[in-house]
Amino acid sequence: MPVPAEGTPRVVPRSRVLTWLHHQWVRHPRWSMALKGAVAASLAWLVGLVAPPPFAEYPYYAPLGAVVAVSSTAVRSVKDSAQAVGAVLLGAVLARVVGALAVPVVVEIAVVVAVALLFAGWRLFGEMGTWVVTSALFVLVLGGAEKVEYTVAFAGLLVVGAGIGVAVNLVVPPLPLTPSELALDRLRDVLADEVDVLAGRLETEGPLRAQEWQERRREVAPTIARARESVAAAREAARANVRARRYGGWASAQDRRARELGTAAAVVDEVVRLLTDWEHADRHEVAFGPRLRPVLARTLRAFGDGLRAESRDVDDAADGAAAATTGAAAAVRDAAARCEAAVEELAEAIRAERRTGDHDMFVAGALVVALWRGLAALGGLAAADARD
Repeated sequence: MPVPAEGTPRVVPRSRVLTWLHHQWVRHPRWSMALKGAVAASLAWLVGLVAPPPFAEYPYYAPLGAVVAVSSTAVRSVKDSAQAVGAVLLGAVLARVVGALAVPVVVEIAVVVAVALLFAGWRLFGEMGTWVVTSALFVLVLGGAEKVEYTVAFAGLLVVGAGIGVAVNLVVPPLPLTPSELALDRLRDVLADEVDVLAGRLETEGPLRAQEWQERRREVAPTIARARESVAAAREAARANVRARRYGGWASAQDRRARELGTAAAVVDEVVRLLTDWEHADRHEVAFGPRLRPVLARTLRAFGDGLRAESRDVDDAADGAAAATTGAAAAVRDAAARCEAAVEELAEAIRAERRTGDHDMFVAGALVVALWRGLAALGGLAAADARD
């Protein structure tokens, strides 16, 4: 193969560039939202230009409604549009009522803003409540002497724009399965790292410092919250979505994976809580002691290995490939078998300690029960990986 001369620009194959762009597209739903928002806003603007008076005098309000509708899932776009229109109409009515009062403009603005802010918190409007204030100010300040025509044009164009945005969203609905898959991957890695660090501390440093582990528990919480939010968004996006049938197997498997990783997160949190409460240097009588800590550390490492075995190629999953997930399922089953053996060893060691010692070992037993729940979660992850 000829070697390019020094200084010759490197040519990237077109297929590789397209593959990279596709991966970026499915990983970052903002790209799709931006494109759909641009298309919907442009269409709404054109409709506003050709609309009859008084609508044609204010064509820029139509794109606002389009953006409101496109910036959410297919089902939520309808709800958001309806809430925004209701908030706009209420704001316009408030402006008309206050504008009829014989008071200075500064008083009108103060009253309108105060009342509109109260209504903006109404649960009926949800996140669209701010449109009450926006609409009221627009109608009051910009409507001038033609408040009726301005109100009709403002609300009407917003409705038309929202309808266009809803239509665009329904034609090309978002289905952010890849971003939620990546969020679950991050959760899996954080949990595995947490377990490994905990095992390392048990192996080398003995009793734990409670404050340190309380801080680590707080650090994990945002990752768990982000994963739950991402999966919930994907689940909502699948409703009334024409693409959901094609990716139905992946979506259902992702729901199961989210549940099992949620169980694993609860198990890790329970393990940390039990150890920080009962196996720290300030206690006169610890839960495990130097004889059982190494066995517990090996068990925790086996559980962490089981979590890490649950890995798949997200890009292959996005393309519907089954080979990677089949291999992941077998890896998780093997790791779960090793973890089960480790938990059995820990349980037997606890039984032996109970027979020879004078401790009741209730805390150690509770930790074994938690690890059995973790094993069940690993089995569920293997089933989720074998979805195809």
